[in-house]
Amino acid sequence: MTATTHFLGDTAVLTGRSLRHITRSLDTIITTAIMPIAFMLLFVFVFGGAIDTGSDTQYVDYLLPGILLITVASGVSYTAYRLFLDMQGGIFERFQSMPIARSSVLWAHVLTSLVANLVSLAIVVGVAFIMGFRTGADLLAWLAVAGIMVLFTLALTWLAVIPGLTAKSVDGASAFSYPLIFLPFISSAFVPTESMPGPVRVFAEYQPVTAIVDAIRALFTGQPVGSDIWIALAWLVGILVVAYGFAMLAYRRKIS
Repeated sequence: MTATTHFLGDTAVLTGRSLRHITRSLDTIITTAIMPIAFMLLFVFVFGGAIDTGSDTQYVDYLLPGILLITVASGVSYTAYRLFLDMQGGIFERFQSMPIARSSVLWAHVLTSLVANLVSLAIVVGVAFIMGFRTGADLLAWLAVAGIMVLFTLALTWLAVIPGLTAKSVDGASAFSYPLIFLPFISSAFVPTESMPGPVRVFAEYQPVTAIVDAIRALFTGQPVGSDIWIALAWLVGILVVAYGFAMLAYRRKIS
């Protein structure tokens, strides 16, 4: 058996273990979806009438991309939480005494996060359709949106692995997600950046969330995405590579 086959087999087995834990605790996925849905209801039905987006699209169409990012940002906190509990429970030490690929333990948590967050995203999009969301996106555009969200989830999940391995408490493991949840509020997710005061506008226009939101919004509306999608992909790949590198470094130090 090759090392690659060994790694893939071990990862599949451990991912199945993590997914079984998720299916026994569906409230995790439901809770992850509830907060973004609450934000969507609040902004559409309470604030939506007072917000000028500078376009003729419904407000639910305008803000959905940002809500999708918030959904993932809130969901990955559970990855850090579950990873921290596994570390504290000694499960990692037991796994290290078994003939399994070491990195497969982390990849199992990452793939579980990906599956759980995709389910949460599907729930949020379903609720958005009920609220009146409409899109002119074709199949290719939907696949592009799905690809962006997969990359975004992987990038944030590997970020979540770092506090999951290094935090000193449960609260510390999951608290890292709060700035990530807040970041879309200082972007083009809810209002155009042109309406923001100078310094805030500069930050909003050049932080990664704006490029990602604008790219997804253009794909949903069937408009040309321009350079936004390349800027978004550059941010996502960059964050993913850096987060993966630091996560693996933290993991090696933890198990050494």
